[in-house]
Amino acid sequence: MPKIWMVSELVGQIGQVLQERIDLQNCWISGELSNFKNHRASGHWYFTLKDESSSLKGVMFKSRSERVRFVPTDGLKVVIRGNIRMYEREGTIQFYAEEMEPSGLGQLYLAYEQLKKKLAGEGLFDPIRKKEIPRFPLRIGIVTSPTGAAIRDILNIMGRRHPRMSWLLAPAAVQGEAAPREVAQAIARLNRYGAVDVIIVGRGGGSLEELWAFNTEVVARAIAASAIPIISAVGHETDVTISDYVADLRAPTPSAAAELAVPILQDLQYQVTQLSIRLQGAMGMLIERNRQNLERLANKGPLRDPYWRIDQNRQRIDTLQMRLQEGMTRFVIDKNGILELLAARLHLLSPLAILGRGYSLAYDEGGNLLLSAQKVELQEKIRIRLGEGSLRCQVLEKGI
Repeated sequence: MPKIWMVSELVGQIGQVLQERIDLQNCWISGELSNFKNHRASGHWYFTLKDESSSLKGVMFKSRSERVRFVPTDGLKVVIRGNIRMYEREGTIQFYAEEMEPSGLGQLYLAYEQLKKKLAGEGLFDPIRKKEIPRFPLRIGIVTSPTGAAIRDILNIMGRRHPRMSWLLAPAAVQGEAAPREVAQAIARLNRYGAVDVIIVGRGGGSLEELWAFNTEVVARAIAASAIPIISAVGHETDVTISDYVADLRAPTPSAAAELAVPILQDLQYQVTQLSIRLQGAMGMLIERNRQNLERLANKGPLRDPYWRIDQNRQRIDTLQMRLQEGMTRFVIDKNGILELLAARLHLLSPLAILGRGYSLAYDEGGNLLLSAQKVELQEKIRIRLGEGSLRCQVLEKGI
């Protein structure tokens, strides 16, 4: 009777057979990525590797995926090194990846292009955000290795162009795994310190791997976040890094960066001398022109004879005073004539004037003016007002 296998026994046996196949361990396989998933909580990558007729599930754990310098995407053709094993829980054959590279395209170059595209899309390369490099810096900040050739080249050029220039080195590794973090931290330290006018970031020449710190996102974002203008000086003239795109100015070499950042002291002294000569000449001309203006004003009437203006004003005051007196006299005369006319009119209307023409006024005992004989009784006593004096009379007869 044939042997009846338990599922776990059979899966385990297949897994054992796969492990015993030496050619299936630490092998390379090529294909196209699909169903790629980055499990962010664990950092593990899950994917399917396929060609025209077959597919194979794969996994790359965090300890290996952290060393991959590009971002895998669906449809990307890759070459992967790893081991073929049985995933016993599901009974499936799975490829456990140890290393991954783009097929037909260098891993570093792909990572470079991916990061370049990403940062360009965010506007980090836009000329509008780049800061102007100061023409006359007082202190230069330098981010590089304290033992590399770059610092020697920069200080040599600086000493030749401006021996009195102040500089400050923020040391950082420029190669290796720790380099990106140290370069970014050095840039941040100089920004916190603040007493530098421009920063040179870079290193000497090398291979793409040796220059890779300046193609990383952490360094690019540190340069973009700097409040101090930055000159990127990485490698030789033909080397172009992500840092060059983000920096406010790119220099082909560290020596060239020093020439761009540091003015020549002799040129500055010559310019100061020329400006001093021009300033003295301009001041002399200004003083002479003002002196001539002063002489011209001094020779004019008011300044030549200052009392002349006072006399003129005194005469003008006398004239105004006489005109005022004449005006007041005419005003009073005019007003007196008006008053006399009004007095004459009032006199014509006065009852006393009427009495003077022979008329009289009669009043009863109460002093009321009598206008009708009907309001007076016979034998009633009345008072007659004449033009001159008055009479007290008694009514003997009334007429109509």
